[in-house]
Amino acid sequence: MLDMNFYKGKKVLVTGHTGFKGTWLCKMLVMAGAEVTGYSLNPPTDPNLFSIAGLEGKMNSVIGDVRDFEHMKAVFEQAQPEIVLHLAAQPIVRDSYKDPRYTYETNVMGTVNMLECARHCPGVKSVLNVTTDKVYHNNEWCWGYRENEPLDGFDPYSNSKSCSELVTHSYINSFFDKPESAAVSTARAGNVIGGGDFANDRIIPDCVRAMAAGKTIGVRNPYSTRPYQHVLEPLAVYLTIAQKQYEDKKYAGFYNVGPDDCDCVTTGELVDLFCKYWGEPAAWENQAEANAPHEANFLKLDCSKIKATFGWKPRWHIEECMDMTTRFSKVWLNKGDVPAEMEAEIELFLKG
Repeated sequence: MLDMNFYKGKKVLVTGHTGFKGTWLCKMLVMAGAEVTGYSLNPPTDPNLFSIAGLEGKMNSVIGDVRDFEHMKAVFEQAQPEIVLHLAAQPIVRDSYKDPRYTYETNVMGTVNMLECARHCPGVKSVLNVTTDKVYHNNEWCWGYRENEPLDGFDPYSNSKSCSELVTHSYINSFFDKPESAAVSTARAGNVIGGGDFANDRIIPDCVRAMAAGKTIGVRNPYSTRPYQHVLEPLAVYLTIAQKQYEDKKYAGFYNVGPDDCDCVTTGELVDLFCKYWGEPAAWENQAEANAPHEANFLKLDCSKIKATFGWKPRWHIEECMDMTTRFSKVWLNKGDVPAEMEAEIELFLKG
């Protein structure tokens, strides 16, 4: 499915490159020999994966805000990318309740600015906008959402990503509709886990922080069901989509990217697995909040399209995901060689 040799020598621009997924993606591209330019705010957490991933001097890292069109345009003009992977976002549901205006500005106008830059940069041949599984109108039903379901996220984060999808659809119809235009797709990814995520209000980082502090893990929504996958799973799909539509525009479209049904588990079950692979003294307790902001209780994707189109299937299931996640986290806590661990995990994943 994925041919990393394709990326050798390719000029790739990644927005949001200092984030969790962005850092892993840049690591994969640098290992493949791509010429990578990143455009992002400073790393959003302290500690952060980007600073310890061993990418310094191996890519062009530009600190900038996706809301700043003129700056982004200048970076596009300098980098002259062939492929654009748009990951920059305000990604936290609970933070979107605290600052909805910033969330919409970043997630909607950031998308507009990226697409404007891409359409005026003649060398761009492939664009992928990464959104979320939360773009759908959630009916809390037990089957997965398909790509043709209505888009209408509930909270400001989810809704802003629905808007980002609609912006992309309009740009495809209005500006990328000619044979010579760049191919443009969106990828709606499920929840990701993996080593090096230090974000607030995410369950695995909460688990690791609890272990570092010698505390019991607090779980806010133990009965909420989510599709969990290792961070390398969607990144491999993003790179596949970008490659295939670069080679043939017929592959441009809208794709769900999620795990198999067996990897859709409750938060409590996920933390049980974390405790299993971490070992003693890991334990958790229910800390549900009575008046917490609304978050979906049940969410699952139907990924039949991506499987049929590219022959994709998940390489690591939930147990392997947790094994890798806890292994990485222990390397980091023990001040081990994080870049080497990342490279080893990527090489193991790509072997299938």
